[in-house]
Parts: sequence; C-alpha cells; structure tokens
Amino acid sequence: MTPATDYHSICNEVQKIAREAGSFIRGEREKVSEKDVQLKSVASLVTYVDKTAEARIVEALGELIPGSGFITEEGTASYSGEKYKWIVDPLDGTTNFIHGIAPHSVSIALMEDEKAVVGVVFEIGQNEMFYAWKGGPAFLNDREIKVSTASNLADTLIGTGFPYYAFERVDNYIGAIKELMQQTRGLRRFGSAAVDLAYVAAGRFDAFFEHALHAWDVAAGAFILQQAGGRVSDFNGADNWLYGGEIVACSEAIYPDFYSIVNKYLGHS
Repeated sequence: MTPATDYHSICNEVQKIAREAGSFIRGEREKVSEKDVQLKSVASLVTYVDKTAEARIVEALGELIPGSGFITEEGTASYSGEKYKWIVDPLDGTTNFIHGIAPHSVSIALMEDEKAVVGVVFEIGQNEMFYAWKGGPAFLNDREIKVSTASNLADTLIGTGFPYYAFERVDNYIGAIKELMQQTRGLRRFGSAAVDLAYVAAGRFDAFFEHALHAWDVAAGAFILQQAGGRVSDFNGADNWLYGGEIVACSEAIYPDFYSIVNKYLGHS
C-alpha cells in the first residue's frame, strides 16, 4: 500500500485497528481495579489496558506502513525522522475509563512530512467512529459531518478541559471560562480532548479550547475537524497547536469572537 496514493484505503484499515483496540479496551473495563492503576504524575493515570492497547495498535500500524515512525503516549515506539509517522493515544480519557464513565477513545493520526493525512477517533462507549483522510470530507459512522453553522457566540455550546498540570495558568483559565459562561449557552468538560475535537467536527460542540495538551491528544481530532470545515490555532492565533500544548478549535464563522476571548486571558505576550 502506497500512502501517497491511497489515503482512503489507509483510513479504512486504521478504523479497523482502532475498533479492534476499542473492543479490547471495552472488554477489560470490568477487570480493572485500583491495583492496576499507576500514577505517571499528579492526576495522570495509566493502566495495563493503555499499554497493551498501544502495543497492539503500534504492531498493526507498523505492518500497515512498514518503516513508519511513532509518537505515542505510553512510549511503545519511537520516531527518528521517518517520512511517515503515527501519532497515537491508545486510550484518551483514561481517568474516565478507570471510573467507568464516558467518553474515552482511541486516537490515531498519520503524518506525512509533518502534515496530517489520516485521522481516526473511535469513541468506545457509544461505538462512534470519527474519521477523515487527505482530500476527502470528514465522517461519523459513514455519515459526512460538518462543523456548526452558528455565527453568534450566544448560540454556541463550548467544550473545554481542565488541566491536570501547568496550574500556574488556572486563574487565567477560569477568567476565560467565566466570560464564556456569560456569552454562550454554556461549557462542557468531558475528559477526552480527542472526542471534544471530534464533537466540534460533527457540530455537537461549536468550539473547543484547552491547554496542557500533547500531540497525541489533538492530532487526529484536529485533522478531522479541519476536514469538516473547521479552524484550529494556538492561543496566539498561530499554527503551533500540534506540539505547542494548547488549541483553539471552531468554525471559521465564530473563530474571531471565540479566539479573542481565549487570547485575552490565555494568549502569550
């Protein structure tokens, strides 16, 4: 299979890999106990389920595109300048998973020369597959999706996340949340950035912002969102969202108003 000419077929195969990993994760949910939970850092949890799922995903993706590199949350594989690389979060929303709540997801993106060409986010609880490939639209379970058509902040529902480190920006973060509370229909915090971005792509959320993120949290979801007609940036309006640890995501129509609030409180001078 040649990636440069067959992104669609690769996307189909990645969906199968994500679904298989999701089935494994779903099957392990009732088996996980507190003794299986490890603390990577404050409020950052991991279990054998994350690690096993990642190993399975990496093995399958490596067979799909031999010689490709990897950026993975659990460090199962590595990247050393390969033309093609996978950015993988085997279980985005581990804390949700451990506590038996949704959403939690498998997130896989394929990069070609630092540009995303395939994105898949599988939300396990509701069996929802969000996906897109370069040159095509975005989909949810075979149905094409688009970002919201709302043009006024007063008509929007906002997704966000609460940081579990980098607490020095909490006051600014709360300031942005307070203003958005007063200017929108409200905010939701679901606990899986990959799913949040996919929900913006599907028009469920009108916008999303969060900081203290990693590439594996956002790579697939943001690509799907872009293919659905959305816009992403960092808190200063630049394109440094993949590795910069922060993201603003919404439709083009509300980006100026939404971004201005996030930038006012969280932008860098």
